[in-house]
Amino acid sequence: MVFFRRLATGLALLTLTAAQAADGPPNALRAADPEQRSATPPLSFPDMGNTASVELPADADQARAIWQRANQSVAEFPRGHVDLLRWEASQPAEKGALPAKQGSQPMSLSQALQLSLQSRPDLFLHADMNAPEQAEVRVRFAAHVRDVQRAWIDAATARQRLRLMGDVLEATRTGSELGQRMVKAGNWSQARLTRERLVQARAWSSVVEAQAQELIARERLARLLGQWQAEDVARLGESLPESLPAVPKSVSPGDGLDATRLESSVLRSDPALARDRQLAQRQFDAVNPDRWQAWNQAVDHALQALPEPGSTRRLEPPRIDDLSLLRDHSLARAAQTESDLLRQAAERRSMAREAWASLQLTHATASHTQDVVVQLQSSLAQESLLRYNGMLASVWDLLASARERLLALDEALLARRDFWRAQADWQALLAGASYASPGTSLSSGAATAVPAGH
Repeated sequence: MVFFRRLATGLALLTLTAAQAADGPPNALRAADPEQRSATPPLSFPDMGNTASVELPADADQARAIWQRANQSVAEFPRGHVDLLRWEASQPAEKGALPAKQGSQPMSLSQALQLSLQSRPDLFLHADMNAPEQAEVRVRFAAHVRDVQRAWIDAATARQRLRLMGDVLEATRTGSELGQRMVKAGNWSQARLTRERLVQARAWSSVVEAQAQELIARERLARLLGQWQAEDVARLGESLPESLPAVPKSVSPGDGLDATRLESSVLRSDPALARDRQLAQRQFDAVNPDRWQAWNQAVDHALQALPEPGSTRRLEPPRIDDLSLLRDHSLARAAQTESDLLRQAAERRSMAREAWASLQLTHATASHTQDVVVQLQSSLAQESLLRYNGMLASVWDLLASARERLLALDEALLARRDFWRAQADWQALLAGASYASPGTSLSSGAATAVPAGH
């Protein structure tokens, strides 16, 4: 709550009126003008490479000559095929390759929030607002902050995932290129090369899927930031950080909060609940206790008359026949108010428990994935490299291990994203917004698995 109040106060002190006079309405008019053209940059896709069948040598002499030429090329590099392909990769890129990464000053989450608020005057506090109006603005502001946080987190995650999937594709492309040379030299069959190319094809699909997710996440963030020009939206991804912040060592519900105060804090942050509670108290006090007792007895009697589940009796709603109770308007209003208040309170308390549990679970998962899974996969990759250097493993074993490590990093990235999303949900709930249960994400599960293919 302190964070949101401080941020709202700071933003209210900005000279927004002057900024809007210079960039606000004219910019909005340009965005809404159909004649204002905005060129959408074309999409580029990764190069799949040559998938045609390799021409086999006509006879043993030609196969021997091809093998000698291949070994001569490899001998010029101290580490054989891997160094050769790395040198080839350093040559001018072919048409259709993924665009090179460009460094830029990253946009912080605070900057993204300020940019989004420039076109949201309805989220500013005004000096002439009464207490209920200010409470309503604070709740809507908290929900907006949560939405911007989640969009910023998703966009940064999608950008990093696209790079990881590109690295996976590069590893599969290396294996396919080496397999093609093995076929030319007569050491591999076409069937084995086809398996390597299938691995590469699946990796290509993963890159395109990651590219689509990155575009969707970037566009969602652009909408919240008020970015409408296609060129600016295309550059938005370059302004995001290279990676999400690291997961903290431990997770805390907030200053001055512990397990016994979580639900209380969430209840207090809801202005509607506090208002309805005061109204309910006045209505309860206006009802005679005997009338309350008679009403509760009538409800119990109606519920006991319901048929058992699975009974052949026709299922109908419970029924109250006492007209004196039904015609007591004060009692009816109080009973309905009690029902509404109970649902509201139960819902807020449930939100508090679910959001706090989700924050703890996502923190445990992110920490485990980073500290255990990634570390084990890195150790396995190092072991594969040692075995390769000792000629105990093939280059395809080494490439498969590299792909598995990249997929472990992708799994850790998604776990880190889920934690920061849960953190945004928890902070918004404490500030009075409703709890946004985990819904649509960049990926339904962990990274898209790419089989080893060897």
